[in-house]
Amino acid sequence: MATAEQIKALLRSHTSGDDDLFRSVALQIAAHEATKGNDSLANSLRELVATAKRGQQSTGSPRAVPITRPVGELAGMVQASYPSIRLSEMVLADSIRGGIEELIHQQRQKDLLRNHGLSPKRKILLVGPPGCGKTMTASVLAKECGLPLLFVQLHSLITKYMGETAAKLHVLFDSMCETRGVYLFDEFDAIGATRTASNDVGEARRILNSFLQFLERDDSESIIVAATNFVGMLDDALFRRFDDVITYELPDKTLVRRLIENRLSTFDLSSVKWAEIGLAARGLSHAEVARACDDAARGAVLANEQSILHDSLVKALANRSGMRPSRPRKKLKG
Repeated sequence: MATAEQIKALLRSHTSGDDDLFRSVALQIAAHEATKGNDSLANSLRELVATAKRGQQSTGSPRAVPITRPVGELAGMVQASYPSIRLSEMVLADSIRGGIEELIHQQRQKDLLRNHGLSPKRKILLVGPPGCGKTMTASVLAKECGLPLLFVQLHSLITKYMGETAAKLHVLFDSMCETRGVYLFDEFDAIGATRTASNDVGEARRILNSFLQFLERDDSESIIVAATNFVGMLDDALFRRFDDVITYELPDKTLVRRLIENRLSTFDLSSVKWAEIGLAARGLSHAEVARACDDAARGAVLANEQSILHDSLVKALANRSGMRPSRPRKKLKG
């Protein structure tokens, strides 16, 4: 049988996508079984490893090739990473999850769609309050599609000099053709604010016009994700340039419960009074509920008493509510 260290090595290699390490450990287990006289098992393991290797060589690796640190004009404009979070780890409303699942499915079947003269959705606008999963969604898309996440640094992209931002946008959209990835424009209202705004200046209009032109002409295979907390500020012309708009909202009582059960899955939640928790979490975002869970978990662990978890959670949620500026609370359904 495989040792504990070999089992851990197999799991680590699978999680990180390291096929070479996975095969190496599997062959070590096969060799160990052979020394114990289990020739049938050893041979089966070797054959499975050989078959998997031949299959990978014939089809090619499904993962994106790791990119190097952006250089030249692109350096400073994007921050590259390979996220590890999957869609199954997110707690979302069914309508939002369905939209993300559809996009991922179309990306995985992009060759089939193109064989029929169709293109997968790949220009997505995410709108909604902060802390509700917009940025995390971009990370999930990158992971599920096997692509790098390229976070666009707006502070480096937008300059005060006339024409320089448009030139940088040109470089950025050119890179989308050269390096396939998920390009995230967070706080997108910095670019996409309506051209009729009273405090608008000529250069801001030129930046938005340039972005609209680049976005419409873009025919790369990259996924473009724009995220904003202020959908009302966006120019109307933007919406028809995106393939889909996904709207996020603050979690209702049902989602709050699912978030807490997911975040505190290792704790006994039988004593939690969900009605009281729902009221305490009212108006909080997904991220704020998650942080409150962490606060409550730390308190319960340090006190070595899980029975205080409910009270700790109510207190943590109340503290999170008190950290934010005062604002009208939306009445939650359910």
